[in-house]
Amino acid sequence: MKSTIKRVSLAGVILLLAQSTIYAQFSLVGQVRTRTELRNGLGNLAPKNAPAAFFTSQRTRLTFGYKWDRVQFQTSIQDVRVWGQDASTINNADGNRLMVHEAWAEVTLANSADTTIKFKPIQNLSLKIGRQELVYDDVRLLGNLDWLQQGRRFDAALLKGQHMGWALDLGVGFNQNTDAFGTVGDNYTPGNVAALALSNKNVSLTIPAGFIPTAGKSGAPVLATPLSTNGQNQQFKSFQMAYLTHKFNQTKFSALFFKDDFQKYRTDSLGSAAAGYVYGRRYDVAGTNSRLTYGAMLTGQLGNTSSKLGKVQWQAFAYGQGGKDRDGLNIKKAYHYGGNIMFQKGLLSVGPGYEVLSGNDATTIQSGETSRFDPLYGTPHRHWGYMDYFYVGTGSPAGGLKDAFLKFKYANTRLTTTFDIHYFALAAPTYNKMTDAPVGALLSNKLGMEYDFVANYALNKFTNLEFGYSVMNGTNSLEYAKQGTMGEKNHIGTWSYLMINIRPDFLAAKPANK
Repeated sequence: MKSTIKRVSLAGVILLLAQSTIYAQFSLVGQVRTRTELRNGLGNLAPKNAPAAFFTSQRTRLTFGYKWDRVQFQTSIQDVRVWGQDASTINNADGNRLMVHEAWAEVTLANSADTTIKFKPIQNLSLKIGRQELVYDDVRLLGNLDWLQQGRRFDAALLKGQHMGWALDLGVGFNQNTDAFGTVGDNYTPGNVAALALSNKNVSLTIPAGFIPTAGKSGAPVLATPLSTNGQNQQFKSFQMAYLTHKFNQTKFSALFFKDDFQKYRTDSLGSAAAGYVYGRRYDVAGTNSRLTYGAMLTGQLGNTSSKLGKVQWQAFAYGQGGKDRDGLNIKKAYHYGGNIMFQKGLLSVGPGYEVLSGNDATTIQSGETSRFDPLYGTPHRHWGYMDYFYVGTGSPAGGLKDAFLKFKYANTRLTTTFDIHYFALAAPTYNKMTDAPVGALLSNKLGMEYDFVANYALNKFTNLEFGYSVMNGTNSLEYAKQGTMGEKNHIGTWSYLMINIRPDFLAAKPANK
């Protein structure tokens, strides 16, 4: 025990003696982020007379980084939990929520400024490999989902090149469940499943590898943990991507090609007549369903805050999807486009925007087809209302989405406040199939209005306080499109939160006293 203490003490002394070198090469950043929420209609309209939910969640994260001339390394470890969800004491069987969020290394292959590297055809080239965040543009299609306490990361390899002002990223990922001896083939079970499931006779049955239970014969998969945004029912098997960008004066151009492949499956069941059956999907079918997403974005700026008209920031984008979706449906004419503009004068900003995500036209869609655009692995919370009604874990309307919005912002040195107004509507005709509706009746396309207010105050260099309050004024169409009922939910949803974000940089030098 004494020798261990001596070794730890010696290591501490060495670290202190090498402090100046450590500051130059290492980074160590912590984060404690608590968010206290009052939910009464977040994500979906709440049942009538249902009590509001109230809780506090916390993310604790420690990020360690190292940088040398030709190598960068970073690992991020985090713990995510809701206050009180664990007993005050735990045993070994309880486990915890500690996980590796990031663990990657980036190796420089070419650098025109480094005379010791002989490879010169490209100015900068590097390979980044390991568990990492993919963050591009405005995190519309690829993002780290940082609003969610768990965040999002990918196990991937990324080849990054820069030359003459152009930047190109080429990425690949390939997922597998196990590397155990005896494993054959590369079929992938794309979800976390509980060890047991109840049969239709309420008997617990063991779930074998390669099988995901569903809610009934044709229901949604029953997973131990949600997979991602937009109510996804399976994780991709593999992906390949290319991202190209260049800045022309004050206008940035970017283009994205993203192909994700989903393991094919067949419907099956397990159990017996005596014990009952568990229905589900068996992932033992060779091959994948491949989906292609492609498009471009332009962002620009005119003037500055002191000019006569102020600073004008604008954005326009258009994307399409083709191939097959995760369930093998043929994707037909799926698209996402939009634009927005923001006028800033002094500390105030205001601007409108409009976006469309395609959906299924109930009057023309054929069996085996879909026209629903899926915004991939982005951060929906940032774009389609802070109350997370669309393209998050609760899914999205089959008829797609139109979003017309107006945003206001005030920002000074410490305080930033925003107020957003959204008008949501269906993008395609959707049948009303309630039993009391006439045959062929269509839903009204109006889904609702959402109002989002956020105030963020920088308490000090490492600490931010944020308060948010949102209201959803929904309609019968919203209730039906999201939950399949009418008149059973409270159409006024509210949500408020207080978030404290403490993010110290442990190796930052303290400013000298003046």
